[in-house]
Amino acid sequence: MSHEKRNVCDEGRFKTLFRALSKDLHDFLYYKYGAGNHPADIVQEAFVKLWNNCKNVPPEKARAFLFTVANNQMLNELAKRKTALRYQETAEAKRYTIESPEFAMEEEQYRQRLHAALESLTEDQRVTFMLNRVEGKKHQEIADMLGIGRKAVEKRIYTAYKIIREQLGDF
Repeated sequence: MSHEKRNVCDEGRFKTLFRALSKDLHDFLYYKYGAGNHPADIVQEAFVKLWNNCKNVPPEKARAFLFTVANNQMLNELAKRKTALRYQETAEAKRYTIESPEFAMEEEQYRQRLHAALESLTEDQRVTFMLNRVEGKKHQEIADMLGIGRKAVEKRIYTAYKIIREQLGDF
């Protein structure tokens, strides 16, 4: 096998990697750091770094390279801006409602309590829970994305559910 086949410098191979990994990488950054921290930009930067280092990265290491580079890039951005984790406000919270004021108030209280419950989770629990519940990823997919065992994924999701249920109470 030639040296060229062992790296990702081939344009076709690179495009295939981009199509295969860019959404998972974006979702990982989105759930870990929030939409306000521009995960799409970080995904692009990670792929640029992969291309610039294509001779040094064999295809089987590309996923780990991208996730490591993107995570480090995001941490650098956060350190520069000194921001805390933020969640993008939903369009529902901004829209005017025709429901009763009591309903609107309860809906807002629920949203705030859910937000607080999600923030109270550890980063690992929150990322795993959101990948499962919002993205619909299966336990094994999440395990592969995060480089952990399926049992660890199940435990994180179970624990996150338990914490959220406790904090939401009667809602």
